[in-house]
Amino acid sequence: MTTASPSLAQIWRHPIKAHGAEALETVNLTAGETLPWDRVWAVPHEAAKTDGTNWVSCRNFSRGAGVPKLMAIDATLDAAKQVITLTHPDLSPISFSPDQQAAEFLNWVSSLTPEGRPRPTGIIRASGQGITDQSKPWLSILNLASLRDLSEKLGQPLDPRRFRGNLWIDGIPAWGERGLLGKSIRIGDVELNVTEHIGRCRATEANPDTGDRDLDTLGALKQNWGHTDFGVFAEVTKGGTISVSDKVEIQ
Repeated sequence: MTTASPSLAQIWRHPIKAHGAEALETVNLTAGETLPWDRVWAVPHEAAKTDGTNWVSCRNFSRGAGVPKLMAIDATLDAAKQVITLTHPDLSPISFSPDQQAAEFLNWVSSLTPEGRPRPTGIIRASGQGITDQSKPWLSILNLASLRDLSEKLGQPLDPRRFRGNLWIDGIPAWGERGLLGKSIRIGDVELNVTEHIGRCRATEANPDTGDRDLDTLGALKQNWGHTDFGVFAEVTKGGTISVSDKVEIQ
């Protein structure tokens, strides 16, 4: 079932790549940039090949695909103070400055890394665009109807946090986002151009409430739709402010 008028249902940012999701009610987007404060920091591991100044692939960082317990972290950013509070069901909450208190963070998070996986070694800050999974300054758009369809195939509701998206829309048909490549979307004052499908990894298998792998999301996608994509990337072509419940127009 779809609603008569597509709308923006959820906004999310992830201040530290793979280490916590934060829901927002409104955000100001800038043309040619990622969502503000999204993946500004990332956590390299022992096998990383990065100098901390240029964009590198996600395999250089600790993330939910290899460390599923990270998926149960929630984050709150005080942007003015640049202090982040992280919570996890197995740990006490921590508030810290990523730029000044990396050691405190590493002491907190290291116990979540399973044996045999590279250990986290620090925090780096993006020198330009956010440290997203693609080298271009895009954000992600996902479809709640597609989430409901996948949930039905798996036999239980899926938490949107599994997919670490930025913007969730509702009111278009399930998988309708796959037909949006090359099209323009207008949300409030903002215009975005849809660029690519988003290929998914094993991070989506982990339950965001526990950090335990409990569902074969990739297998369900492959079996039912012949691919492991979920959502699309988009480039902001006209900036402005968007808020939850804003109308979504496909142009």
